[in-house]
Amino acid sequence: MHYALNLRTFIYSHYFYLGLRVAIGLVGLTLLTLEVSDSNTAMTVGIGALCTTLMDMPSPLRHKFNEMLASVLLCSAVTLLISLCGQVYWLLMTVLVIVSFLASMMVVYGKKSMPLQLAALFIMTMSMEHQMTWQQSFHHAGLFMLGGLAYLAYAMAIAWVLRHRIKQQVLAEALFELAAYIDIKADFYDTRHNLTEQFNKLVRHQSILADRQQASRDLILRSHKNSKDAIVVQVHVCMLDLYELILSTHTDYALLRQHLMDSDVLRSLHGLAYKAARDIESVAYAVTRKRASYAQISYDDEWREIEAEISRLQAQGDSAQEALATLRAQRNKIRAILKMIAELHLASQKVYDNVPFWSGADMAPFLSQQKYELKTLLSNLKPDSPIFRFALRVSMAISVGLAIGHWLPYTAHSYWIVLTIVIILRPTFSMTRQRRADRIIGTLIGCVATAIVIRFVHSEIALMAILFLSIVATPTFIYLRYRYTAIAVSLMILLQMHLVAPSNPNLVSERLIDTLIGAAVATVFSFVLANWEYQSLPRLIRQVLNVNLGYMQASFELLQGKCQDDFAYRIERKRLMDSLAALSSALVRMLDEPASKQRAVEDINLFIVQNYLLVAHVAALRSILGRHGTSLPVEPVNALLVQSHRQVGLTLSRALDQIDHKAAISAPPATVPAPLSHDTSWPGWPLVQRRIRLLQADADKIVIHSAAIVHVVAPRH
Repeated sequence: MHYALNLRTFIYSHYFYLGLRVAIGLVGLTLLTLEVSDSNTAMTVGIGALCTTLMDMPSPLRHKFNEMLASVLLCSAVTLLISLCGQVYWLLMTVLVIVSFLASMMVVYGKKSMPLQLAALFIMTMSMEHQMTWQQSFHHAGLFMLGGLAYLAYAMAIAWVLRHRIKQQVLAEALFELAAYIDIKADFYDTRHNLTEQFNKLVRHQSILADRQQASRDLILRSHKNSKDAIVVQVHVCMLDLYELILSTHTDYALLRQHLMDSDVLRSLHGLAYKAARDIESVAYAVTRKRASYAQISYDDEWREIEAEISRLQAQGDSAQEALATLRAQRNKIRAILKMIAELHLASQKVYDNVPFWSGADMAPFLSQQKYELKTLLSNLKPDSPIFRFALRVSMAISVGLAIGHWLPYTAHSYWIVLTIVIILRPTFSMTRQRRADRIIGTLIGCVATAIVIRFVHSEIALMAILFLSIVATPTFIYLRYRYTAIAVSLMILLQMHLVAPSNPNLVSERLIDTLIGAAVATVFSFVLANWEYQSLPRLIRQVLNVNLGYMQASFELLQGKCQDDFAYRIERKRLMDSLAALSSALVRMLDEPASKQRAVEDINLFIVQNYLLVAHVAALRSILGRHGTSLPVEPVNALLVQSHRQVGLTLSRALDQIDHKAAISAPPATVPAPLSHDTSWPGWPLVQRRIRLLQADADKIVIHSAAIVHVVAPRH
């Protein structure tokens, strides 16, 4: 369950803050307008503010201002254009289709542009039934812009006052997701869970964690001007270091289960991981409440059981050496993780003297770079562009929705059908499918709830209170659980209609019918000019392999001590994790598509897992070399690292060649090179050799899965 859906943390989340902020702004602005004008003016101003709220998201202040201002200007232009065309039916229909297409093309600029697309289409649907003179159209658009600018000023003022608070909330969300990630890792020690299924869950959750960590970077690393900001930066950097340590804990879980099945030590390892997750959650919870965090969890019982098991295995002699070595390695890694969690608590308590990671460094490579260039839009105006096909799909679906609304036998509001199409029809089939289910179920529940409220609640004050709560819930759950938003929207709009026109007995049933019609149209057009996920797989896989080559280069330079700091390594690690998250998300979306559109599911999943394991092996090597830093024999270790780097690089290049040339060739079987022999008594040597053997073996497996993917995907691409 998402942390913000837990009652304990809900009211501290930025989602609830958003809902409360939007509701107070909308209601306050509407009431203020009513004090100086009439209800029609207040409604127009309120709709202008409502459209602007869709861009009211956690962002750096400068970016937030630009995004919200763009929404105000674009939506004002759309409402003016639609209002001017309202008196000529054929012209209005033509403009509606053109605006739908152009607004949907904005999705080319990425995830942040999707609320802007929705805002433009929302105001288009709300304006299309107004018939005004050209003077009235300009007056209406002016009032709309006034409402948008008023909410913009309000939102920026609140964002400035709460700028540090929002950083804390976004950071806390990343910490909660890290704790959930550790919970998945903990179940690797539980023999009731299948290892393959756990790996799949782990990789899926990585895409969520990567998204939350990026949101945290974008807010926290762009500006850090005072001691409050410094503490947030400290916690953020410590969280990233902790994440790498968690990656390094990957081990031979099958071996542990095989040798320690009858021992309580697996339960102790699971208990340590579970408690570590709760410990991180306590830091996150303290951050949401603007407090310093202090360790309160004891791991003593689990440590005693682990040490007792190590002593027992030592007494067994050579027969248990492999299990003993694996258990010792896990103990050392978990000890490092718990030490880092202690540093995480400390980072929340006071400002360090310096923060080497970001002090004086260029943070641009760690931040999301969004460029709104016209050439990007123009380059996608071609039939093979997924965004172009999506824009055509939306405009055609809206055309059909308008035609159906025009010919319905009852007094229909076409805008409700069109609005349902706009909300449901998303760029990918899986997103459309999820939105359709949420919209239908949410609307059904909302209609039933509204009917009950209208039937039994007659107090105007009580109705207004329910209306306010629904306004709060609408933006609160839009990114958390859209089904709840659909319920709140239905309740909000139907109650508003009831308060304006209480004599309409068919209010609820008409809205439900309109929603079902809109959902049916969106469903049909989700198959028209569809862009299936398998078509993007070669590009995403190529990107993973390219980035992995860069990551390996930076990793081995760091391991060999060629870098003064780990800045370049951090950049490449972030790029690799982002590329793996993108591929993993595409795979998850593909699994929601029709079976006939799914390609090489198992091989792609294993490809992701093997790339993830490469990151885990590198993290483990870094941890091992760090623990044995004082006794490290530099020359023999570096010689082994150079040889391994060369071989892994060649292996990844071979996999990349197969993808680039779409060559239907068989990959060589995975081979594990013989370990280099060195005359050294360094205690960390066996661990380094074993990790490098695993690294090379997993790199070889990537070649195998790349070849299999090419055979299945490339011929049909």
